Amino acid sequence: MTGNLDTTNVLLGIMAAVSVIEGLVLLVVGILAYRLYSQAMRTVRELEVRHVAPLAAWVETLMTKVDGILIDVKGITARVGDRTERLDSAIRHTIDRVDETAGRVRSSMSSGMSGIIGVVNGAWHLVGSVLNGRRASGEAPDHASVT
Repeated sequence: MTGNLDTTNVLLGIMAAVSVIEGLVLLVVGILAYRLYSQAMRTVRELEVRHVAPLAAWVETLMTKVDGILIDVKGITARVGDRTERLDSAIRHTIDRVDETAGRVRSSMSSGMSGIIGVVNGAWHLVGSVLNGRRASGEAPDHASVT
């Protein structure tokens, strides 16, 4: 039985050596991974300091300016709206006054014209009755005075 134990011991020795080698490989891989992670994080921090931080500061400044411009635009829009409303009100008031004045002129012209039309109608009836009176008495109408 000693022959079989020698083979088993050799195999156990090989397995122990392989386990030690595997442990060392895992330790080396862990150390290399940590170094790679540290280097990557250092690079990310450097990029953040060199590029991201100045860009963020510039964007913040730009946004502050944009906010100021928006406040100015809102103020201008409000003033334009107020002035537009005032102008619209003034135009409506002027149109109402023009309509009212036109109505008064129309009414005034109508009453004045009705008086003139009444006088013309009266004169026309007078001329007609004078001419009818001449016809009834047998006198010939004077065509030159009628036209």
